[in-house]
Amino acid sequence: MFMKETTVNNQVGLHARPATFFIQKANEFRCSVWVEKDERRVNAKSLLGVLSLGIVKGTTIKLIGDGPDEESAVNALVELINSDFSE
Repeated sequence: MFMKETTVNNQVGLHARPATFFIQKANEFRCSVWVEKDERRVNAKSLLGVLSLGIVKGTTIKLIGDGPDEESAVNALVELINSDFSE
């Protein structure tokens, strides 16, 4: 299991378009990936799950990968978030 914390800093947080990009990136990997916020954990490959966390600008989240490419998956998602989804 591999995990990293990051802060979402784009204007709208993980809603609508950014969430879609996030899920598409998570689905490129074979491992299981979760997003955790305030002790709630959801599947990072599920749009409804990610949207249900209500992640807004300034929210710190934990990304957790478990599987053969867990480190690559978590690092790619952290990089996507840190790029502010290329806004």
